[in-house]
Amino acid sequence: MKFKLTLEANKSATTIHYQDKIMLMGSCFTENIGAKLHRHLFEVKENPHGILFNPMSVISALQDYIDNKQYNANDLFELNDLFNSWHHHTRFSDITSEAALKKINGSINDAHTYLKGADKLVVTLGSAWLYQLTNIAPSGAGLVVANNHKAPAQWFEKKLMDPVELSLQLQKIVAALQSFNKNIHIIFTISPVRHLREGLIENNRSKSVLIYAVHDVIAKLKGVDYFPAYEYVIDDLRDYRFYAEDLVHPNYAATNYVWDKLVSTYFSEDTQLIMAEVAELQLAKQHKPFNKASNAHQAFLQKSLLKTEVLQSKYPFLPLADFLTFFREELINNA
Repeated sequence: MKFKLTLEANKSATTIHYQDKIMLMGSCFTENIGAKLHRHLFEVKENPHGILFNPMSVISALQDYIDNKQYNANDLFELNDLFNSWHHHTRFSDITSEAALKKINGSINDAHTYLKGADKLVVTLGSAWLYQLTNIAPSGAGLVVANNHKAPAQWFEKKLMDPVELSLQLQKIVAALQSFNKNIHIIFTISPVRHLREGLIENNRSKSVLIYAVHDVIAKLKGVDYFPAYEYVIDDLRDYRFYAEDLVHPNYAATNYVWDKLVSTYFSEDTQLIMAEVAELQLAKQHKPFNKASNAHQAFLQKSLLKTEVLQSKYPFLPLADFLTFFREELINNA
């Protein structure tokens, strides 16, 4: 008897290689995938504005990178003894406007350069609910905020995006991205994280807007596709045992499941073989011996060093310098 549906990974015509420059944008689920790409030594830049949940903030951030927008003091507001930007995560806030602007503008400048040469852009949308400033908030009414910065609730009003309008906005930013970088391929995903602050029904309304808009964009444009992270968790795994204790965020097992599907979808067999070798080196580097000076551990280090040197020789594009340094320094008398 069959107790669950299984969503198989369909091999994409688009492949991700180690030589690719990858940018990740969007919700906190983006950072889970980003961590796994970093661990396998892919070249990745993630969330240059910080975590972003709503699509309009993602679109605004991408436009900032295209334009290399430089913020000034008038773009900030002061709250809780910090200077903040409504377009950025709190990690860009600081006790002086100069310090905040240095972080903001430095990150945008880096993102502008990186995006210009990026091969893949992965955009994960979290919620179609927008929080807009009211007329009693700094910066005036109507502005869509990326982060509430623990501001008073009366500074905001909530609005659900229209799916047709969202599709049009996404089509515009895709066109702008493809004009800015003709080689970029864009992969949209929808975060499986439930936004329970809005309520279960409201969360489902939000996800349906995102699903409609993203698939409408994909049907109309080239160089864009969809990876079903949302469906893998909500429909395939479909069980609260795959969520953390908050019953909102997918847990380690669920994240690994989605990661495996992503690898099966976009990574060639050759790339997966390299990834397996990199994973072995990561484990070797993390190994904690009982006795560092033992013959067994020194032999293990020597073997790991040789593996690293061979891998670096075969694939010079891999950033293995830290591994080479680590294994050499751990060897006693460079034995």
